[in-house]
Amino acid sequence: MERGNVVVIGNSGVGKSTLINAVLGEQKAETNFGTKGTTDHLRIYTNEQIPFQIIDTQGFEPTFIKSRKAINQVKKWSKQSLKDENKEQRIHAIWFCVDGTARKLFPDALKNLAKATSLWKSVPVIVVITKSYSEPERVQNIELVHQAFEKDKQFKQRIKAVIPVVAEIYVINEEAYAAPAGIDELIEATNNLMPAGIKAAEADVKQFKLNRKRAMAHGLTVTATTSAAVVGAIPIPIADAVILGPIEVSLVNSLGKIYEIGKGEDAEVFKKSIVDVGTVGALAKGTTSLLKAIPGINIGAAVLNSVIAASVVAALGEATIYIFEQVYLGKKEVTDINWAVKMIEAKISPALIEKLTKILNEQGGQLKDPKTIAKIVSALFKN
Repeated sequence: MERGNVVVIGNSGVGKSTLINAVLGEQKAETNFGTKGTTDHLRIYTNEQIPFQIIDTQGFEPTFIKSRKAINQVKKWSKQSLKDENKEQRIHAIWFCVDGTARKLFPDALKNLAKATSLWKSVPVIVVITKSYSEPERVQNIELVHQAFEKDKQFKQRIKAVIPVVAEIYVINEEAYAAPAGIDELIEATNNLMPAGIKAAEADVKQFKLNRKRAMAHGLTVTATTSAAVVGAIPIPIADAVILGPIEVSLVNSLGKIYEIGKGEDAEVFKKSIVDVGTVGALAKGTTSLLKAIPGINIGAAVLNSVIAASVVAALGEATIYIFEQVYLGKKEVTDINWAVKMIEAKISPALIEKLTKILNEQGGQLKDPKTIAKIVSALFKN
């Protein structure tokens, strides 16, 4: 099995380094008695007998600036791991450490945890209650943790275990002490989570990349929609597909690059089919046909042309994003031309007329310049 990574997160002074040493069975992580933490950057610890690596992080400090520094270190590490050459850095499980002697879980610690691990939305979490010296209080501490996460249902589902630990012998007096406890349970629970954690990390990386592609694709479509609105406002018959053709071709090709649609013959035919259907299905009908399909509209010809042009490009862009996403995710192939054509036709026929009517009826008074038109049209078609 692939060797997984566990990131250790918690407030400064909670005992993360001491916990890591107990798990490794040797003094590798620097420790310090008191409330001030000792780890000021991310460090990786390994032991050939432990089937996972441990990543120690800077503790969350009471001050905002220091906490942000700790959060940003984890986020930077996570983003670097998105690259294939840094795949071994990906986080497969999280140990969230809370102090068993604190008797309460501070809201800031939960918020910092969520911010620092925001990329890893599916990765399993083990809450480790450190310094859990009092056996009678362990039950209360576990209940405290469950209550703290009660409001965040999604995060609560990711918590796979709550484990109280004593990482090193805690001497109470000459005759009483708290013996180490919970370490073996923590190692076993983490090891059992590794296969699922590795799969979850891969899924999180794919989703992060997909979200990033979506953001770029929607931004590109808005830009193309704005260009179409400007072109449409020019007093030239919009029935000439040549006018918007270059904008559509550029949009589809650019979206293809974002979604890594290849340059082979099949891919080129696939993209050309999308453009052809978008142009023929809407613009070839001409402005007159579209005007007849929208009764009761009292608006200037230039504005109407601008709205129609922007809507055609916006509809084409959003439909193409969906189609290319399905190909990128492996659910469809570039040879599925008939499916793609039907998707475009569905967006550029009744659906287009319906949305055009809604825009003109509800936003008619605000449709004055191409940029405003593009903004209104883009928002409607994205939704």
